[in-house]
Amino acid sequence: MNAPHSLKLRIEGMDCAPCAVKIENAMKRLPGVSDINVSYGQESLFLKFDGDRTSSAAIEGKIRALGFTPVGGGSHRAAATSTAGSARLTWWRGRKTHLALIIAAMFGIAFAVAHIEPTFGQWAYSVAALISIVPFAKRAYAGAISGTPFSIETLMSVAALGAMLIGAAQEAAVVILLFAIGELLETVAAGRARAGIEALVSLVPRDALRERADVLERVPADSLAIGDIVVVRPGDRIPSDGKVVDGVADVNEAPVTGESVPVIKEPGAVVFAGSISTNRELRIEVTSAAADNTISRIIHLVEEAQESKAPTARLINRFSQRYTPAAMMVALLVAIMPPLVFHAEWATWIYRGLATLLIACPCALVISTPAAIASALAAGARRGLLIKGGAALETLGKIRTVAFDKTGTLTRGRPQVTDIVPVEGTADDVLAKAAAVERKASHPLGTAIVEAASAQGLELPASFGAALTVPGKAVTARLKGGFVSVGSPRHANEQTALDADTFKRLEALELQGKTVVVVLSGKRVEGLIALRDEPRSDAAEAVATLHRMGIGTLMLTGDNQRTADAIGATVGVQVKAELLPDAKLAAIGELREKGPVAMVGDGINDAPALAAASVGVAMGGGTDVALETADAALLRNSVMGVADLVALSKSTLAKIWQNIGLALGLKAVFLCTTLLDVTSLWMAILADTGATVLVTANALRLLRLGQSSRH
Repeated sequence: MNAPHSLKLRIEGMDCAPCAVKIENAMKRLPGVSDINVSYGQESLFLKFDGDRTSSAAIEGKIRALGFTPVGGGSHRAAATSTAGSARLTWWRGRKTHLALIIAAMFGIAFAVAHIEPTFGQWAYSVAALISIVPFAKRAYAGAISGTPFSIETLMSVAALGAMLIGAAQEAAVVILLFAIGELLETVAAGRARAGIEALVSLVPRDALRERADVLERVPADSLAIGDIVVVRPGDRIPSDGKVVDGVADVNEAPVTGESVPVIKEPGAVVFAGSISTNRELRIEVTSAAADNTISRIIHLVEEAQESKAPTARLINRFSQRYTPAAMMVALLVAIMPPLVFHAEWATWIYRGLATLLIACPCALVISTPAAIASALAAGARRGLLIKGGAALETLGKIRTVAFDKTGTLTRGRPQVTDIVPVEGTADDVLAKAAAVERKASHPLGTAIVEAASAQGLELPASFGAALTVPGKAVTARLKGGFVSVGSPRHANEQTALDADTFKRLEALELQGKTVVVVLSGKRVEGLIALRDEPRSDAAEAVATLHRMGIGTLMLTGDNQRTADAIGATVGVQVKAELLPDAKLAAIGELREKGPVAMVGDGINDAPALAAASVGVAMGGGTDVALETADAALLRNSVMGVADLVALSKSTLAKIWQNIGLALGLKAVFLCTTLLDVTSLWMAILADTGATVLVTANALRLLRLGQSSRH
């Protein structure tokens, strides 16, 4: 048995959820076709097919019969490039634009004939309507035999042909023209939504300056391989994810992570594709192929998220499947019951039944949710907020509690010098001597001391020979004035007795959750240095913002109670400390009993808790783990991103319900006016296409949230 072939196509003209349903239903009816995945958000179709039973030409022919244009083709591997990066026609050059212009021209000719020679006006409008209806009727027929009998084309074709039969040819022509214009407006609106993600593609430059054997050559960026060295000059975009090997520069990462302040990048620092070196030249070693860089992963994740249906979208899709045939039955009853039962005029009630048929189209209702979800996902991606699907996005707006890990989440994840208490000399003397001892240390405390001295521009005393490290006790080095040790308070007590004042200061610092080291010259105490993994600069503000939203917060950590309490008091969260992984899971379970809970962690050691929460949020920095572990990731490593996620979700939910209310409300109003003989056929089609455009435009307002960032 031959292995099934894979096929990936871009489908031009697939601008709404009902369009995707038509294609999916048609593909299901083809023999040998399986694993069908249709995404109207990305205009893409992926499927597998048995070449002995169905050909790729038959698949593309079926798509064309439905009124769409397949682009590309071939194996999935060959077509694996993101559809977001595919070249698309501008809307004014598209098929729907040409069709709308042709129909408008025919209507214009009929209008002119009717005014020049009124006796031929009815014939002119009838001819224009009959010719104009052909492409839509063909699509309605193709949809009906492919599993979608109740499409908008079917409703519109029946209404237009019925109008001609009762002598309303002019209104039939107007209905067809307005429908064509409405389809065109849907295309423009859908293109705006897609542009939110496509803008990410343009962040990565097309070429790069590669260095080989001291020779620079300009090559396509997608040809870079792992290990290549590229040179990025001031003002240039970085062509791929990599690691700085030479140079120091301020890098603008706002396009990728949303971080508005340029980040200093030194040798060894990680850089992202699409970020900009603002002031100096960098030499960068490529660490990811083009298909695996941060931008590509973001696009892929958002595309996948757009393809996954939110709970509200699934509910509305199920509703619309029953709603459309029911609405057609109501329209039929409107047309025939008054004449049959009350002997009313047939032409009048058939006309009202046709208007009811047009009003009943569920397009606006069906698109109300996915349009908002797609816009929100794109807006979030622009701000460094990655959300994996509509379900996670909806749940974020309903959470009652946010549980935070401590290290690397509420705190920076590495210790910093917070206090210097000199006993002899000055604070600078104490720090300089400690840094001289620790200058070659790999321990996080030693690294923090050296960084603090460097930040203050201190000149370090010279050291002689290698430093001696006694694990858990001290590091000792010979400086110009003799041996100096940096060690634990226990080690200091073994060497000399601490005076009462120094001991009191040491205890006070430890009560604040800080780690204290003692600097000794021989057996004399030079001073104390306190270090702590400090809260992130925005942690307290983020927690306060969540509290204002009515959301409770809790810190879950395996750290000791004293340190956890100190951080919790600083940030403003309740604390549960000294928790093993199973205890964290139990705590998440208890919180879920009270309502949806979000867990925020670093995406590695918190994986079980992230999975157990209603929504898992990973502090990202663009790492593979952060992008793949949780339901959402904060590329900016900002705690405020959690509040931003909740705010984005709440805005999205509000837009969804606004759209549903708008779609159903307009239909209810126009249904009443139709039955009261106020609404004409052309007003009925406006009720449908107008509502579709309105709900799409309302959803697109979410994209504004991604235009700028608070930080």
